[in-house]
Amino acid sequence: MKLWLFGRKLLAGVAVLLMLLPVAWSTLALWYRLPGGVIVRTLASAMWLLVTIVLAVMLVRRHSWLPLGIYAVLFAVVLLWWSGIKPSNQRDWADDVSRPLTGRVEGHQVVLDNVRDFTWRSDDDYDARWETRRYDLDRLVSADAVLSYWGIGAIAHAMISFGFDDGSHVVFSVETRRERDEQYSPISGFFKQFETALIAADERDIIRVRTNVRGEDDYLYPLRMDKPAMRALFLSYVHAANELATTPAFYNTLTSNCTTIVYRMARQISPGLPRDIRLLLTGYLPGYLRKIGALDRNVPEDVQEQRARITTRARNSTADDFSRAIRSSDAVR
Repeated sequence: MKLWLFGRKLLAGVAVLLMLLPVAWSTLALWYRLPGGVIVRTLASAMWLLVTIVLAVMLVRRHSWLPLGIYAVLFAVVLLWWSGIKPSNQRDWADDVSRPLTGRVEGHQVVLDNVRDFTWRSDDDYDARWETRRYDLDRLVSADAVLSYWGIGAIAHAMISFGFDDGSHVVFSVETRRERDEQYSPISGFFKQFETALIAADERDIIRVRTNVRGEDDYLYPLRMDKPAMRALFLSYVHAANELATTPAFYNTLTSNCTTIVYRMARQISPGLPRDIRLLLTGYLPGYLRKIGALDRNVPEDVQEQRARITTRARNSTADDFSRAIRSSDAVR
């Protein structure tokens, strides 16, 4: 009899533990995504948390599975509400992500609409320009991985810059598509707070705003890719941009971010690319790129990192010579 009671208590304890993670997730989901102001969201999430705590206590003390059944029904209702939250391309977007990138292929040339070319003086003071650009893939000569660090060493924003034989560059960057009054938060990025934006921009816009305006620390790593692979990756970005323009998608801090999307595109070109925790801890991405041979492994890692840092060169440059300056080996680091 005692063994039977112990077994029931043990099962009840396991059930409570299994409830904790979905309770935490659903409470935050209500807080971030429930329509209404702060008061409404606070009351709703607090009430939900209180109800689940009461049900958990009843589960343990009354030796009844009825509280677990009630919780399962309530959680199913939350999941049904959650599944009804759909991404959209029709919102009042922040200026820097307001226009969707699209592209079309014309033989060996690609025409990109809505290439961003902002001049930034601060995050709130800028000249906005969007242009249509034509890129000749036969003149594509380089691809660089750009990592931008803003605080935590394990986390960085990753971008890919493609270079052409006339010295021009275009950077593709997967970013959060924020509404005008929204601020980026990695936590809210788990809860359908932002749509995904794919931006194509000049280096003097999208890199310089990070080094010279936001005070981030940037590194540029030349990638070892043959021309067919560079071309395929470039076209993968164009395809992804066109898809987002017609079928919006939510950004997710863990599963659909600046690195995981690029990884999925790269796997279409090279299916053997291994998965790695550094695809999530993007600050350590250079180590992964060395591992798969995308960086020159004949150069010592510390030397490679020192050469890659472009922050000082970017801050000493002018907008007109930005791409040349950040690649200059003679510039002071």
